[in-house]
Amino acid sequence: KQWYQRRVAITAGDYFAEGWGIFFTHPADYTPVCTTELSMVEKMAPEFAKRNVKLIALSCNSVADHTGWSEDIKAYGKLDTVSFPIIEDPSRDLAVKFGMLDPDEKDAAGLPLTARAVFIVGPDKKLKLSILYPATTGRNFDELIRVIDSLQLTAYKKVATPANWQQGSECMVLPSVKGDEATKLFPGMRIEQVPSGKEYMRFAPQPE
Repeated sequence: KQWYQRRVAITAGDYFAEGWGIFFTHPADYTPVCTTELSMVEKMAPEFAKRNVKLIALSCNSVADHTGWSEDIKAYGKLDTVSFPIIEDPSRDLAVKFGMLDPDEKDAAGLPLTARAVFIVGPDKKLKLSILYPATTGRNFDELIRVIDSLQLTAYKKVATPANWQQGSECMVLPSVKGDEATKLFPGMRIEQVPSGKEYMRFAPQPE
């Protein structure tokens, strides 16, 4: 069965298990930007799965609403399914608890809309990144893939990723890696010279 078709009790720890997780929120069901987003997430689900990332969404409506809305999402995206769970939050308790309310955008009843929050959680169950978009701005899920690639790389290798980094591009050697350790770990390291003369702009091929 698909998650949105039934009411189940889950915890993030159980659902994400030993892998990575993305928790993303939506202002409401049957809204245009959200429909494009959930359609895109489903299309990109194989890319997240390749990175051992599980997806879970939240929208401030009931399970019954999610069930009907999912049909629109599938029709819009020409999809067979919506494979990830969508949490119900009609009382907005979770939205308030996690600070997901947009201070500027209101719904038809004059209540603050839920902002487009994104939380990325690591295998240690700790928050690795959070982004808050206004309700009027759809998310770039290609960017979330890029961020996950960076987070997973830098969690295990002694590198950082520079501006606009893409998978397979040069990385930067962490300042904490000194002297012989740096040359041993990164034999292809190059140092970009800067006017200060300080050799901190150290680049290296992306480690395997």
